Parts: sequence; structure tokens; C-alpha cells
Amino acid sequence: MTTFSQRSGPPASGSRVTARILVADAFESVGLQALRDLGCETLHEPMLTSEQLPARVAELQPEVLVVRETAVTASVIEASQRLSLIVQAGAGTEEIDVAAASKRGVFVSNCPGRNAHAVAELAWALVLACDRRVPDQVVSLREGRWDRADFLKAAGIHGRTMGIVGLGQVGMEIARRAKTFGMGVVAWSRHLTEDKADSAGVHFCANIVNLAKLSDVVCVCVAANEQTDGLIGEKFVNAMKHDSILVNISSGRVLDEGAIAAAVKSRGLRVGLDVFAREPETDKAAFDNALIKLPGVYGTMHVAASTDQAAHAVASETVRTIREWLDKGTAPNCVNRSQQSPATTLLSVRHLNRPGVLAHVFYTLGQGSINVEEMENIIYEGGEAAIARVHLDQAPSEQHLDAIRKNPSVLSVGVFTIARRA
Repeated sequence: MTTFSQRSGPPASGSRVTARILVADAFESVGLQALRDLGCETLHEPMLTSEQLPARVAELQPEVLVVRETAVTASVIEASQRLSLIVQAGAGTEEIDVAAASKRGVFVSNCPGRNAHAVAELAWALVLACDRRVPDQVVSLREGRWDRADFLKAAGIHGRTMGIVGLGQVGMEIARRAKTFGMGVVAWSRHLTEDKADSAGVHFCANIVNLAKLSDVVCVCVAANEQTDGLIGEKFVNAMKHDSILVNISSGRVLDEGAIAAAVKSRGLRVGLDVFAREPETDKAAFDNALIKLPGVYGTMHVAASTDQAAHAVASETVRTIREWLDKGTAPNCVNRSQQSPATTLLSVRHLNRPGVLAHVFYTLGQGSINVEEMENIIYEGGEAAIARVHLDQAPSEQHLDAIRKNPSVLSVGVFTIARRA
């Protein structure tokens, strides 16, 4: 993990600027200094809005953009020819147009798991608030009322079942705390298997509706995407037990708020929400949401990841990501690298390690309108020979293979079909 000094200010006099970085959201001061210590010209403009960002990026032409909540649209990505890396200072990348970044060859990286402890802590705060109606008691006390008789009954947590929808790093942290409270844990996730659940020490649930039926408390921790939009809707909440608890710390778009409201009224569902379907774009604004006004529904203001510990950990990971990009040209935690290229053919070329050999191979492929999708060139011990493994979108003809073999530094050529993953 990166450790930060407490110094502040621009890069040391005479140091070489390695990249221009625009940090367009709140960010730890020690993280900003760590970026400057890397020799980066680091511009911190946390008051930039999503609407202002495209023009500012066009003006500054940064190589790296760091965001947390500010939306990065296609117009932002297209505003700078130099933009090469976008870092989401957090886990979720739903505010970034990842498809537009991929089209422009821009890395998009996030910082998964760095705020998992903070998010899990708030999830549990909401669970306990729902069970013991803590906010309601605070209101009564502040209004000068001792309404103890209204709050003497609570179901309690020990010995009950926690259902976790989405067993990523946040889900795992919630599960660990559930076990400490003496709860049984069942989990569902799109890619969760029985073996993975066993390794995590939780019970595997193959069907999300069955999880709803089994659970006394449900925590929703899935990533926000098209597959999870409206995931927790009428069918799910109608399967939950009467007077059970539902907590969402993932994304407002995952819940059907209308269906949740109906279940609060008809089934006594208690709900804890840190996120909402429509949230203000600024930190101070009016907020009108029918669900949060219902008795038994408690909320916080999208602050699950907002602790000093989480902010420091995320800043540390952001700096590590940018350092690796500067040093190696790679991006840790990249979310838009293709898992499988369109390549159909592997061309294997054993060759002497001489200048111009690969240029000859690529020129020949270009003459045949054959596109190189991916490649690697492996050097053998001693540095005298190498093997190039070139992934192509189509198989070369014998004529092209013969042309490649004519180079005196080419030792052998092989062609293989690439097996497609199901």
C-alpha cells in the first residue's frame, strides 16, 4: 500500500512533469501531494460540475482524470486527445461512459474494496436502526417526549438469517459482521457458486427469490448495471417475511421504490437506504422522496463510503494506479479491457532477435488487410531469439505466410485456430 508524506505544494523545483492530472472531486490532500511527488502536474478542482467538466477537460488536456461522483460522459472523453486514463476514486463506475472510453482507447480503472469496511459499517448502522428504531427514538427525545412504551418491542438480530444480494468485497464484510452478531448468512450473486460460498463461509442460494423467503434481514450490495436495474422489485419484496428488514447500500437504480413503498405499507417491511433513484447533484439541495417519508423507512445521504479511513485507502489506491500507469503503461483494476478479443487465429513466429523482423511481419499482414488484435513478443534466455505470438482477425493465406518466411531472421511460422470461450 502506498504511504503518504504530509508535505504539500507543487513538484520540487526542476522536477520533470510526467503527466497532467485533473482531480475533479474531493480528494485527500496527502494523495494530491503523493501525485505531485511523482512529478505530475496535479490540478484539484472539486467544485467542477458534470456540465462544466467537458469544457475544462478541453482547456486543460489532461492525460489522467480522477473522479468520484462527477459524471464522465462521452463529451468529456472526446474533449482531450491526450486523455489516457480515468480513475474512479471508489468502486462503482456507473457515472463513467465506459463504452465511450473504450472506443477512444482510454483506460478506466476503479479502486474496488478500498471502502468496503466503511460501507459495511453503515449497512450495519441501518440494520440496527431498523430493528431498534433508533432514529424515531432520537426524534421523540429531542421533542421532549419519553415514549418508551412505543419502543419496548424489537425482534433482535442474534440467531436470525442475513441474506446478502451480491457477495463482493462489501458483501463479504457485511457477512463477517453478521456472523459476529450470531446470524446465519445466505448469499446470492450472479457469479456465485456453491464452492465459492463454502470458501466464504456462507450458505449458497441459487435463486434470489428463495433468498428473500429465507432471510430476516437483506442487504443489497450488487454493482449497478443494466442487469441489476430494478433487481429488487415486487416479486422479491413480496417473498420477504412480514416485518423483515431491507437495506440498500449499492445504487438507487437497483430498487423499485414503488414496490418497496407498497411492501412497507402492506407487509410491515422496514427499510434502510443510503442511496436513492433520484439524488440531488449538489451536496446541499432540497430532496423530495415519498419512500423516505414512510414510517419504518430510515435513510442516510449517500455517505456509506465517506469515512476518513476509506478516503485515505481510496487515495492510496488511486496513486498506486497512476504510478503503475506512469511506470509501466498498464492500469491496475482496469474495467474496460476486453476479456476476449475478436481474434480467430494465432500466428506464431519464431525469429532471431533482430531489428526489422516484426516490422516485416506486420507489413505483410497489412498488405493482406489482416488486423492484429493482440500480440506479445517473448525473448529467450540470452537474447538471441524470440517468439512473437500475434492474434489476428483472420487466417493469413499461404502467400502471406511464404512472404513472412522469406525474411532471413524468421526461423519458423505456425498458424493456430483460437478456441472461443463459451
